[in-house]
Order: sequence, then structure tokens, then C-alpha cells
Amino acid sequence: MEETIIDEGYDPEAEVRKHLAADAVILQTPANWFSAPWTWKKYADEVFNEGLRQQSLLTGDGRTRSDLSIPYGSGDKMAGRTFMVSATWNAPRAAFDAPDNPVFRGHGTADAWSSVTAIYRFCGYGIAPDFNIFDIFKNPTVEEDLRAYEEHLGRHILGEGSAADEA
Repeated sequence: MEETIIDEGYDPEAEVRKHLAADAVILQTPANWFSAPWTWKKYADEVFNEGLRQQSLLTGDGRTRSDLSIPYGSGDKMAGRTFMVSATWNAPRAAFDAPDNPVFRGHGTADAWSSVTAIYRFCGYGIAPDFNIFDIFKNPTVEEDLRAYEEHLGRHILGEGSAADEA
């Protein structure tokens, strides 16, 4: 198992190699203003542009000038691998999927992470359902959350249940 702590620095070429070697990639992140922190976007720009330059993570968007009928997003090379977001939120669980919530307006966590998961989907990854820990400041449930995380990984990453791209 490899780990990268983005804020401690990284080498984009080494990160591409890690992606190529991994069966699953998990982004562990706080929800920071309703998305991953800007340092993750910088990481994604640098790593996926390097993977495109090398033609290792993807070969482009899949289309060609001679055949525009080829679907956008079909230039992937990472099929058979899985990506998952694991996040912590200040928001309580009840704020999501609730049409009367003033911020999320009925949207769920998968909607909140769609700009993150689209990058991996574009490269061919299957997307496992995201895992979220809610209300971390006002109502933390650490032991229960750790057990739930283990169960989630067993079902969606380690293959003890359903397949990726359910979300």
C-alpha cells in the first residue's frame, strides 16, 4: 500500500507510477468549502497532465478529428481500477438528500464529489460509493465511524460485496 500526503510534497512522475501500480485509489480529504482542498486540485492537474503527457493514464479524450462519433472520455487506460472519496464533513448527515436543506437542496454527497470523481472516471476508473463522516465538530462518533469505514472498504474496495461504479 502506498500513501501520498499531498501537503508534504510529491513528484508527479512518481504519482503516475503509483496510480499505474494500484488496483484502488482512495482520496482521504476534509470537505473544504464543499469540495476537496485546492492542494488536491493542484495535485490532480499536475499528476493527470503528466499521465496524459506519458500517455499512461489516458491517451486524450478518446475522440479524433477524423471520427467525432467516438465518445468523449473514451481515451482512458485505467479500466479495471477503482477510485473512492473518503471525506470528513462539518455538515450533519441530515443536510444531504434533503430537498429543504438551503445548501444541498436535495443533493447527496456523490453530487458534491462529482468534479473529483469525474477526473478518475475520465481515465477509466470505476467509482466506488463515497464514504463520509459527518458532523465531526459538533457530534463526533469516532469509534462508530471507524467500524463503518472498515465495512465500507470491505464491501466496495476489497471485494467483499458489490462492485465499483454503483454511485
